Amino acid sequence: MIRVMLVDDQAMVRAGFRMIVESEPDITVVGEAADGRAAVELAGRCDPHVVLMDVRMPHMDGIEATALITAATAPPRVLILTTFDLDDYVYAALRAGASGFMLKDAPAEQLIEAVRVVARGDALLAPSVTRLLIEEVARRPAVDPSATLAGFDDLTERELDVMRLVAKGMSNAEIAEALYLGEATVKTHVGRILAKLDLRDRVQVVVVAYESGLVTPGDGA
Repeated sequence: MIRVMLVDDQAMVRAGFRMIVESEPDITVVGEAADGRAAVELAGRCDPHVVLMDVRMPHMDGIEATALITAATAPPRVLILTTFDLDDYVYAALRAGASGFMLKDAPAEQLIEAVRVVARGDALLAPSVTRLLIEEVARRPAVDPSATLAGFDDLTERELDVMRLVAKGMSNAEIAEALYLGEATVKTHVGRILAKLDLRDRVQVVVVAYESGLVTPGDGA
């Protein structure tokens, strides 16, 4: 059973999400919070697998709450739900530990699938989100790869190849086709990248790949 916590300052929105997720036999809502501060406290008590997190809330916004929640030992996955343009905070949310984004007006079946995807440890990173991440990195000062890739010494050349393609927003199937590998082999490589770099999911792989200079805006991403 997937345990979900709902965080939104509007009670009617939380009620709608509850109705959607609890229509599925394998998902249950274990808690609700109306602001980020309450969400951090509640997450420690109700032990959710997935947190559906609003961004703009009183007392503490969803970005700060996400950072605090994902800093815990064995933290839940956080799925950001918003009606707003992502440009203002997509990078901050990814750095804070969010595992994906969904628009609040997405169809119910997409929300259900997003919860399942995030719950099983995958990331929900749409191409539009990857594009915004690239644009944010492009606005930052140039990075010297030789000074930032030292922590990648344990990665093989093939794992670096896979990491570059993950950073371009490609799925395992697309990476397998590009590198002439089996999809299971790509999945294994991704798992080793996560373990060696102590990363949580593909979202963090994308962030680290761009921040480190392994991939740079304009190189085909």
